[in-house]
Amino acid sequence: MTSLDAVPTLVLIAAIAVVSPLIAELTRRFGIPEVVIQILLGMAIGPYALKLAHPGDVVDALSDLGLGFLMFLAGSELDLHRVRGLPLRLGLIGWGISLVLALGAAFTLVSVGLGLDTVVIGLALTTTAIGTLIPMIRDAGVLDTKFGSFMLAAGSVGEFIPIVAVALLLTEKDPAVTVALLAAFVAISVVAALLATRAHPPKVVDLLSRHLNSATQLPVRVAVLLVLLLTYLALELGLDVLLGAFTAGIVVRLFIVGKDSEIVRGKLEAIGFGFLIPIFFIVSGVDFDIHAFVEKPSTLLRIPLFIALFLVVRGAPALLLYRKVLSASERIAFALLSATGLPLIVVITSIGVAEQKMRPDNAAALVGAGMLSVVLLPMLALRRLRSVSPDQGSGPAMRAPG
Repeated sequence: MTSLDAVPTLVLIAAIAVVSPLIAELTRRFGIPEVVIQILLGMAIGPYALKLAHPGDVVDALSDLGLGFLMFLAGSELDLHRVRGLPLRLGLIGWGISLVLALGAAFTLVSVGLGLDTVVIGLALTTTAIGTLIPMIRDAGVLDTKFGSFMLAAGSVGEFIPIVAVALLLTEKDPAVTVALLAAFVAISVVAALLATRAHPPKVVDLLSRHLNSATQLPVRVAVLLVLLLTYLALELGLDVLLGAFTAGIVVRLFIVGKDSEIVRGKLEAIGFGFLIPIFFIVSGVDFDIHAFVEKPSTLLRIPLFIALFLVVRGAPALLLYRKVLSASERIAFALLSATGLPLIVVITSIGVAEQKMRPDNAAALVGAGMLSVVLLPMLALRRLRSVSPDQGSGPAMRAPG
């Protein structure tokens, strides 16, 4: 397929990207997230329905960039000063409990013949789609509250650590070599972060500020360069590119400081949410293996099973750990949001199928469960939060108690 052959499919994707927020607005009372509409419409134009979309190398590359930008923007939302202390500590403890529960559940599935590899299934169960959730909770006015601080910490841990685990455990490299490469990547990232936090020379600040609204858009180009550099570095070291994208988001947040930081962040979000990220979600729908359910209808029964496991593995620890800092209604909402997963589930299941560590029907059921979790769980969580009166809730707080 040539680059010109990709144009009709890109036109369809662009049309869905325009139509999906309009549908979301028309169906606002049902609370269906826009990303879900994008996925469903992607399935409709895919090879198992209308057969209108034909992704090739160009579309797939843009989809991969969209996933990378989703992880980058998730990393850029991670304010280390805001989540340090209790939020980060509880997030790490919660993920540790989730890992134990996930491996136990995965081992059971493998033991009864419903799975092939404990680690692959277990990792998929421990993820939280914080990159997908951030726009939803920001639009709901929840992100800049104490609840938002705890959610940001727990979600970032639930996205970052599984990425690292994928780099360590789902590659064919010698584990010692992988650890050494990961350590080298972390060292380079720390150096980049330290350089980003140093006082910026006035001449450099003035130069970037002058070109912020010019045709050059220099600060945006510098940020995009950092994204691509760290992503490329991760790729060259044989690590997962999402690790580079997430880390780049953290570094870029440290780099873009001052009065123009919100403007730069807005422009980067425009690139991501306005262009690349919708491509990822729509192509995920196009590539979704509906045929697995047609060939083996019993696979459909695994979707509610996996959703139940998401709730137990990621949701149950939240109900336990946040008793002293969140109200009962907030904890329920927190559990529902923590159990929401999709982007990393797509990545982990794709790797599992490619390396013959996961059956295609399980991969389809896990991705289907991830899609359904994005449809249902944030909607239920945000309704729960809206039912909390101001004097019951945690209220606005840029930093949670440490």
